[in-house]
Amino acid sequence: MGREWVLNMATNRWGLNKKSRVGPVAQWIREVEPRDLATWERAYYARLREFLDAKGLEISPQQYLDMLGERLYVKISEVLRAEIEEISLEDCRAYIRDLVIRRTFEGYQREINTIYGQLQQELQWPVEPAPDEVDRRYQVDFWLPVGEKYIGLQIKPVTYQHMPEAEAWQQRMAGAHRRFQQRFGGRVFVVFSTSQGRRKVILNPEVIDEIRAEIERLRAPS
Repeated sequence: MGREWVLNMATNRWGLNKKSRVGPVAQWIREVEPRDLATWERAYYARLREFLDAKGLEISPQQYLDMLGERLYVKISEVLRAEIEEISLEDCRAYIRDLVIRRTFEGYQREINTIYGQLQQELQWPVEPAPDEVDRRYQVDFWLPVGEKYIGLQIKPVTYQHMPEAEAWQQRMAGAHRRFQQRFGGRVFVVFSTSQGRRKVILNPEVIDEIRAEIERLRAPS
């Protein structure tokens, strides 16, 4: 029940089930009137193909749904986790001292195991969850404040063998990221990640130096 609640809450929060993302499914299923699940699955994929073509997305329906699932995973495993870890000691004073100390330490360890935690540790710079509106409009999971400007970060979980596909996906997001730079001044960097056991690792570690260079560029007097 807890897992289902988290999935449902995150899907609704980031609008991954909206018509603009998955099509008007309620309308489609009434039009199809399927008698079994297999019929509906075939009909949905056919209509989703037309939906994607209209958007100019050259990706299969199955790959598109997987992409939305990956987006949901990032939101749950990175953004929600980051927000939870922002709870301060002051907020926890009602807890028994032993629990406060233990939970704080365990929370710190979990934070370092996330991609955003690793980036924050490497950069020695605040990495904050992007507001939901910014995320939806510009495809940005986190951002780094630099004066009055911001650098955007998007985290993409992939495996080593899927890196070429990830690069194609990055090109599809280029328009939204250009609009982010026009609005907030800083570039958007895509961080590819994978899991090694229970720990996440960055597949393109060179992005860290690129982010450092962008911080310095934004800090330099204009």
